Amino acid sequence: MHTGFGPPPIFSFMFGLISFLIIGTIVFVAVRGLTTWTRNNAADVVSVPARIVSKRTNVSGGSGDTSATTTYYITFEFADKERIELQVRGNMYGLLVEGDEGTLVYQGTRFHEFQRQ
Repeated sequence: MHTGFGPPPIFSFMFGLISFLIIGTIVFVAVRGLTTWTRNNAADVVSVPARIVSKRTNVSGGSGDTSATTTYYITFEFADKERIELQVRGNMYGLLVEGDEGTLVYQGTRFHEFQRQ
């Protein structure tokens, strides 16, 4: 029962729950990023013949006073028809074209380079 002093218990409960969810989300994202970074560092650097089969972008933000951010992805196909999509820098994205063939160098999910033939 509420005695009239301080906030009602439901407000205290909701404040605690929302704080817990925000902190939990931050910890989850940080652990996931650290796990990916560690896994990529432990992976072998692979150099393999590949062909570019598609390119795509993902634009986020840009509403109100925030600026938009564009993330660039390229999908590579190997001789055995297996595919991998890797994030690349914008300048590399602009240099490569679907259908290009060459040697892909990558480490885990980390793109290193693509040398056209």
